[in-house]
Formats: sequence, structure tokens, C-alpha cells
Amino acid sequence: MHKPTRVKFCGITRVEDAVLAASLGVDAIGLVFVPGPPRSVDKTAAAEICRALPPLVGTVGLFMDAPDEFVRSVIAEVPLNWLQFHGSETPEYCRSFGRPWIKALPMASPADVQYHDWSDAPALLLDAHAAGGMGGSGEAFDWENAVLPATSWILAGGLKPDNIARALDVLAPSAVDVSSGIESAPGIKDAALMRQFMEKIHNG
Repeated sequence: MHKPTRVKFCGITRVEDAVLAASLGVDAIGLVFVPGPPRSVDKTAAAEICRALPPLVGTVGLFMDAPDEFVRSVIAEVPLNWLQFHGSETPEYCRSFGRPWIKALPMASPADVQYHDWSDAPALLLDAHAAGGMGGSGEAFDWENAVLPATSWILAGGLKPDNIARALDVLAPSAVDVSSGIESAPGIKDAALMRQFMEKIHNG
């Protein structure tokens, strides 16, 4: 039996998707503050989504090489528990906002990943994208040959209901992060896929 695996549904853009995610028992939702992609939200929509959540469901804001003042403006208006960084941010930058943070590391070229550079990160997220990418591609990295961090970490990239049980068996991550694998279209979550994903998490 697996230890309980924490779950984040990322790329939430609609209140109804956030409410359903919470009812299914997710630990956190992710809100994308990167202008352009269909999974992005503005501050007004993000604040509305956060207000609709019940207590103890975490909120994570995703940024990529964002100006310092933009991140601070989001924090001022949206109740985020965690910040998640996907770009070329430095540890000093990530620490500067005074919030718990997650650093996403690109696993498209695992040999280039330097975990020791992020030894003080509260959490690492391993995603399938290449350097300079943001994730959400629906692609998984090479699970069998990946060198994994010694500390707790989050698995992302290509997860969906029909492979999450295998991912837990092969990698035993502390947490998982899913976006495109539970969507009917980019930014639009699919209720049936959301339910199936959580059923696989709980029942294997």
C-alpha cells in the first residue's frame, strides 16, 4: 500500500473546477500567472477561485521569470499559500517573497539537473518540459532512468488516470501535480477525469 500521496490539480481557471477538486480531496490547486497560455488566470479570477475553496485546500501560484513587482502584486491580491517557479529564477529570488516555494526542474535532459543548487528549496517539482518551458505538455519524462532527489519531491508531466498508479509504483513521489491529464481542453477540467484520477490515487 502506498503512503498517502498529496495531490495538486494545476491550471485551474474556473470556480466550478476548483470546487469539484476540493470535494474530491485534492490537497492544493495551482493557478497559472504566466500571460498567454490558456491555463492562465488574472488576479481577479484567481481571487474568486480562492474564495470559493473550503479551508485547508492549498493554493499555489505558478510564475515563470516574472518581474519581482508582478509577483508581489499577485501576492497582495490573491491568497496564495505557495509560489511555484518554472523559469531561470535563482534561489535568492525565490526566497525573497517570504512564502513557501516550489522550484520546477526540467527533466527533458535529466543529466543537466543539478539538485544541489536547490538544496534549500522547500519543495522540488520534476516536470517533463525542457529548460525554458512551463509544463502542461502532457508528456512524461523517463521515469525508469531518472535520478531522483534525496528529499521530498513532486512528480509532474504527462500524468493521467491511466498511468498514475504506475507512476506511484515506479517513483513513489511525495506528491503529484496534474494538469492536462484531467482536461477536456486546455484550461477546462473534465469532471469524469478528475474523479478517475483521484480514484486511482486512493485505490490504485
